Amino acid sequence: MVAVSKTVDTIKALEAVQAGVTDLGENRTAEMAAKYRFIGDKAKWHFIGHLQKNKVKKIINFVDLIHSLDSLSLAEEIDTRARQINKVQPALIELNISGEKSKYGLHPDEVFAFIKEVNNFTNLKIVGLMTMAPWGASFEQARQIFRGLRKLRDDLQPNIPDITRLSMGMTDDFEAAILEGADIVRIGRAIFNN
Repeated sequence: MVAVSKTVDTIKALEAVQAGVTDLGENRTAEMAAKYRFIGDKAKWHFIGHLQKNKVKKIINFVDLIHSLDSLSLAEEIDTRARQINKVQPALIELNISGEKSKYGLHPDEVFAFIKEVNNFTNLKIVGLMTMAPWGASFEQARQIFRGLRKLRDDLQPNIPDITRLSMGMTDDFEAAILEGADIVRIGRAIFNN
């Protein structure tokens, strides 16, 4: 479980860590870096928002998992920055399973070619996939989206066995995600009441 601490003040995030939360998720690099300066390695750090190339340098030194890899240019930047500090950066490919125009992420048909390209990098390691259900989706609609991501992961695994992780499900739909095989859920409101 990733406790989504975006928009939560640093003291509340630290209190959550002191109460047993092990992983924090942020969607803005500046906010993440500020919290990291205060909390440090007491938590694992997940970047869960849309990541711009020019912001990678702000988090590469301490981010444990990037959930939102969605372009080759971003992959190149992560690989370059990670190489500069002798780090292999784990990342999840963000997929737009629902086809919503307002959502970031690759189309499922693009993912295999994308992975083949990214596998040439030495300091970026793809470890799984991430998606989100549409806002207001019913339990069954959300479950169908999450099932689509799991099926895609299962189809990729014979050729790319390192892709095991599934990041899907938030406060309103994590139960549906878990039923479809999520091993990372991103919970904010249910923890922080925000």
